[in-house]
Amino acid sequence: MPGRFWKATPSWPALSGNSPIFRLRVPLVLASDSPRRRAFLRDLNLPARLVSPRRGAEPVPLPDESPEHFVLRAASAKAASCLPLLSADAKALRLPADSLIIAADTIVVFNGRILGKPADRAEALEFLRLLAGRSHEVLTACVLESQAKRESFLVRTRVALWSCPDALLVAYASGDEPLDKAGAYAVQGQGAFLVKSLQGSWSNVAGLPLAELVQALLRMGALAQESAFL
Repeated sequence: MPGRFWKATPSWPALSGNSPIFRLRVPLVLASDSPRRRAFLRDLNLPARLVSPRRGAEPVPLPDESPEHFVLRAASAKAASCLPLLSADAKALRLPADSLIIAADTIVVFNGRILGKPADRAEALEFLRLLAGRSHEVLTACVLESQAKRESFLVRTRVALWSCPDALLVAYASGDEPLDKAGAYAVQGQGAFLVKSLQGSWSNVAGLPLAELVQALLRMGALAQESAFL
C-alpha cells in the first residue's frame, strides 16, 4: 500500500504565494527529505507538497558508471518513485493530476570518485581529510516530471577547501551534521568554515541549483512571471 512507503504533508498548500516575482501555474511536489531543499522553495514563496521518495528508490553507483550518469539516474529514480502518487488510490496521498514533481540528487566528486553521504563518523573523517586543501566538484541533478512532461538538467560547482588542521576536522566529523551530507560537509551549516572558494552556484552545493530550477519551471510553463498577471 502507498501509505507504507510515502510520507506527505497532510494538506495541500495554496498555489499563490506572496512572491511579487512569479506565480505557480501548477501544484508542485518536492520529492525530498532534505530540510535545505524544502527551505529553498519556502524562501522563494513556492508552496509545494512534501513527499518522501519511496524507500529504497535511491540507487547506488554501478561499476565504471560516470558521476554524471549516476547522479541523473538517482534523481530520476526519486521522481519515478513518486509519480504513481498522481493517480494513487489512497485518498490521503492523492495528488492533483497536474502536479509537477521536483526531485534532486547531489554528490561530491574528487578525482573521479563519488563521495555520497558517509556511512559513519569514521568515513566522514576520511572524506574530510581527502578533501582538505584540495578542490573537488559538486554535482546536482534535477528531474522535473509530471504525467505529461519531463525535463532534467545537471549543474556542477567547483569547491576548494582550505588546509584545515586535522584536530578541527576530527571535531567537525564527531558531530551529526556531516552524516547526512554528500562529501561529509554542509556549506549551509557549520561546515561553511571549511570552504575556501567556490566557482559556480552556491545553492547547487547546498543541494538545489535555484537559478537553473526557476529557468526550467518557466520553460515548462509551471511558473509565470508575475507581470503576466497584471
